[in-house]
Amino acid sequence: MIPLSVFGPVDTLLAGSDHPPIVFVLIVLALANVVTRAVAHRSHVKQADEGGADAITQHPVHIATTLLLILASFYLATVELHSGIVLSVLVVGTFIADFFEIEARRVEVRNDRPLGRPSGAIAASVLMVLYAAYISLFFVVSPIWNAVI
Repeated sequence: MIPLSVFGPVDTLLAGSDHPPIVFVLIVLALANVVTRAVAHRSHVKQADEGGADAITQHPVHIATTLLLILASFYLATVELHSGIVLSVLVVGTFIADFFEIEARRVEVRNDRPLGRPSGAIAASVLMVLYAAYISLFFVVSPIWNAVI
């Protein structure tokens, strides 16, 4: 039976392996997204101090990692349907949480309150990183896991 190929040569390269390389790209992007979220929060604090609520903008590097993460998780859904859909839901949830956290920071500045951490986006990104680590690094603990279970 000829395997169905969505992206042609890319899927053909990935078809022979137990762990497609996209899962390792996803864990790197997920960790990079967490780092850029911290950098963006520092930037938001600085912007709020200098220019008020209207000066708070999205950090371009954080936007880039988020968009790459969304595209990569959608691609994973074409290679491995179940894990791709689950990760896509977590990534889109993190994206939505980021959007509302920016608005929350602006409200805090308008009400003369100190800027809090983006706790909703942090919680969503922790779930995203944990699932990305599960699908990409499970082979490390699978011998022990299979021996016990």
